[in-house]
Amino acid sequence: MKLATTICTLILSIFTSCHLFGQKQNAASVYSKDGYKLVWADEFNKSGKPDSTNWKFENGFVRNEENQWYQEDNAWCENGLLIIEGRKEERPNPLFKHGSKEWRTAREKITHTSSSINTSGKHSWQYGRFVMRGRIDVSSGLWPAWWTLGDKGEWPLNGEIDIMEFYKGNILANIAVGTSERYKAKWYSKITAVKDLGGKEWASKFHVWRMDWTQEFISLFVDDILMITVNMSDLKNKDSAGLNPFNQSHHMLLDLAMGGLNGGDLGDTKFPNRFEVDYVRVYQK
Repeated sequence: MKLATTICTLILSIFTSCHLFGQKQNAASVYSKDGYKLVWADEFNKSGKPDSTNWKFENGFVRNEENQWYQEDNAWCENGLLIIEGRKEERPNPLFKHGSKEWRTAREKITHTSSSINTSGKHSWQYGRFVMRGRIDVSSGLWPAWWTLGDKGEWPLNGEIDIMEFYKGNILANIAVGTSERYKAKWYSKITAVKDLGGKEWASKFHVWRMDWTQEFISLFVDDILMITVNMSDLKNKDSAGLNPFNQSHHMLLDLAMGGLNGGDLGDTKFPNRFEVDYVRVYQK
């Protein structure tokens, strides 16, 4: 019996190793016919906190007057997935200042928490094919996103690409450049209603978002369906300098925001809820 158990364990180990090797091999070669080579990936196969050599956390109230307080506790890796969890939990806001009109310090309490991770200062890329397989919760008020920001310059003059973004019932594919007015962006956007993709059934499944970024254009896809293409020649900042913020390296961000300027009313949304990521990969020629 012990010998049989040992043999079965060995066979299972070999099968698992071959299966994982096959997956990795496929990840490296899947776009080889297009001339792309895998240059970076996170498969989230190691349980625990996200790999600190790849990702760092944002903390506190960060942007867009969003409801959530970002903290490390809400992101972890489990069963080959990165999980970013939105929670409804209340505690005092340590930044609170009585009488403040600044949104981060005017709130007496934290009411929701989540996580936001990014590769800033660790990994950044200029041009390539960027791929993420994930599953999003499309409940009211949620605002999950996979996006990039330019490494140099003040937003939006540094450029922003929203490869995957959801809020108010819509999937968005956005590219932003700066204008002559500080903090005001010029947006190139395509909006698709989740109901037109298949509604809640569609949202219950994993999907693949992709960006192709070349010297000529930026194209954004979901499940190989082209969402938007913008020529690089059109992506210059609309200010006196007229620089192109996509002629520089960008880092990426993954987050689950809530409410704020765009997310909408959380209403009767049940918590906790999750943004799950199977992998993120970057290919270049």
